[in-house]
Amino acid sequence: MAISDLQNPAIPQSASQSRLLEEARQRLIVALDVPDTASAIGLLDRLDGACHWFKVGLELFIAAGPSILEPIHARGHSVFLDLKLHDIPNTVAGGVRSAASFGVRMLTVHAAGGPAMLAAAQEALAGVSNPPRLLAVTVLTSMDAPQLGATGIGRSPAEQVSVLAGMALNAGMRGFVCSPHEAQMMRSLTGPESVLVIPGIRPAGAAIGDQKRLASPADALRAGANYLVVGRPITHAANPAAAATGILREMASALQ
Repeated sequence: MAISDLQNPAIPQSASQSRLLEEARQRLIVALDVPDTASAIGLLDRLDGACHWFKVGLELFIAAGPSILEPIHARGHSVFLDLKLHDIPNTVAGGVRSAASFGVRMLTVHAAGGPAMLAAAQEALAGVSNPPRLLAVTVLTSMDAPQLGATGIGRSPAEQVSVLAGMALNAGMRGFVCSPHEAQMMRSLTGPESVLVIPGIRPAGAAIGDQKRLASPADALRAGANYLVVGRPITHAANPAAAATGILREMASALQ
């Protein structure tokens, strides 16, 4: 089991520091973007105690199925199921109902599916006990202006995020996913009660990979993020727990 210095009694911490680190731990989501159950469980073991939230996306969910959620829940963690549902309203509603039965705490749908689809997704949770929070995905962090233009959208990423967020707000959505570049704008647009989940987070010195619109953990929090999603800077690190702890300390510094 990996033990991070977040919990190391040899490192003195004030009550304030401990509180800020725990708040950061509750707001960091580690992306389990791995190809199989064994890889996912290996990361869970190495990150034990350092992280509370884990994201399960398409790669792992398709490879392992819903059974991958059991070992995550068994360790007391919360699950963000990132399937980005995007289909006709009836199909998405069925997918949302199925996902809710897994006990996940957050679930993504694509805002581009339109207001009827978003309304159907929310209606599917009516009467569900302890339902997951629905998050409307705006523009993927891998998309820049040329990528959007190739799909026939002439707006800038920020403009497209604003359009989709406004439409989702009118459809009753109160949770959103956007890049850190739009976080401040989204906080102003959606208000203090909305939940912003921000991917595209890279600490100093981390590889950019296929992401286009990035920011540091501290900058994303200062811009209004509620949760940060971090994958490769943690999961590809030689010591994932140490990498997570470094990010938690940066987050804590921004939360003071």
